[in-house]
Order: sequence, then C-alpha cells, then structure tokens
Amino acid sequence: MFLGEDILAWMVLAIGGAMAAGNLAALLFPPRKKHNKKDLPRVPLVRCMLFVIIGAVSSVWAFVSLLV
Repeated sequence: MFLGEDILAWMVLAIGGAMAAGNLAALLFPPRKKHNKKDLPRVPLVRCMLFVIIGAVSSVWAFVSLLV
C-alpha cells in the first residue's frame, strides 16, 4: 500500500487534531475588530466546544490505534 496499512488512522489523527486546534484557537483568540456589520463578535461557544471535543476524541482514538 502507498502510505502503509494504517493510512486511515493517520488521516483521522491529522483531521481531528486540526479540527480541535482550529476551533480552540477561534475560542481563545477572537477577532479584534469588525470588518463589516455581518461579522460575528465571537464564535458560537457551544458549536466550537462540540467540534473541539469531537476532534480531540477522534485524535486520541487514532493515536491509540496507531500505538496498538
């Protein structure tokens, strides 16, 4: 196989980690100034926390499956 037998676990690790890190960064560092009237002052808290949890769980699952 091209990248090994566990390509799916590597992809889930990368996508889950990016999902968790990106949403966590959006929560911790909101935009400083508005560019137009349609911009949100802050990101939706519940949606971002849900995406952080989903990304973290999938990353941990992929990491453990790579170790085993």
